[in-house]
Amino acid sequence: MTPFNKLPLARRTLLAAALLLPALASAQGYPARPVTFVVPFAAGSATDQLARALGQALSSETRQAVVVDNKAGASGMLAAQSVARAAPDGYTVLITTNTTHAANEHLYKKLSYDPVKDFAPVTAIGKGSQVMVVNAASPYKTVADVLAKAKREPGKLTFGSGSSSSRVAGELFKQMAGVDLLHVPYKSNPLAVTDLLGGQIDLMITDNATGLPHVKSGKLRALGVSTAARSPLLPEVPTIDQAGVKGYDMGYWFAAYVPAGTPAAVVARLRDLLIAGTAAPAAKSFFESTGSEAFTTTSDGLAKFQQEEALKWGRVIKAAGIEAE
Repeated sequence: MTPFNKLPLARRTLLAAALLLPALASAQGYPARPVTFVVPFAAGSATDQLARALGQALSSETRQAVVVDNKAGASGMLAAQSVARAAPDGYTVLITTNTTHAANEHLYKKLSYDPVKDFAPVTAIGKGSQVMVVNAASPYKTVADVLAKAKREPGKLTFGSGSSSSRVAGELFKQMAGVDLLHVPYKSNPLAVTDLLGGQIDLMITDNATGLPHVKSGKLRALGVSTAARSPLLPEVPTIDQAGVKGYDMGYWFAAYVPAGTPAAVVARLRDLLIAGTAAPAAKSFFESTGSEAFTTTSDGLAKFQQEEALKWGRVIKAAGIEAE
């Protein structure tokens, strides 16, 4: 058989076109059936809310149903693994965060998935800040109050987390403030908030989508915003940096991935649908209500961004003294 590169140019062109036709045809008809958005966190989490908003937009545009499948637990590994093993056809999409694709590789000695090799990046979706919260009945009115208590009684105060973003934010606070807090892990941030409301833990640094509704209702008290800039939704609340932990800055991001091997044309079509979805009313409402913002990329742009973020999160995790489990 004649090697492909030895064939006449015209024949090579025809063969290449023939090979591309099935992928192009599948992309033109995509999606032809319901799409599943797999979310690594529980219903009600920020990622879940955004996935549902994007699903609504995609369904409206394509007339195909979008099913949101919440696979909470194991710091997002259950969800990531299920998508990595799914058929590479664009019908199973991981709507996730830096937890599964930047932090976990530094937090766990063994992952059930490879955050690079097992996925085709589609696009980044958004980014936002977190907020330190305590029970409204708590004696802690400021970040300084928390620091004073932690320094008087090392290891007594507990902080909960239900995502790597929340966990690392708390650990970075400990490291930069020079205090000892006891970490209590949860499957998702909403579950941690439930215990915070019940008085089982003392504080947490959580995404705005999960924490702000309880702050607005008066059940939780916001002490500090995790990013370098104040949140437009909490203009009266200082950043943790402003509250005394100089240089503190820790946000989070959302992104979409499909199984490795998904046809490039299908990835491109899905990317276009998701980017359009970030400007749809439901997603815009999510971004505005959570103080976050749309943030989109090319597929290659997401791959590069993920690589940079993985390095950054690795440095933060190492500096915070977190040992891989």
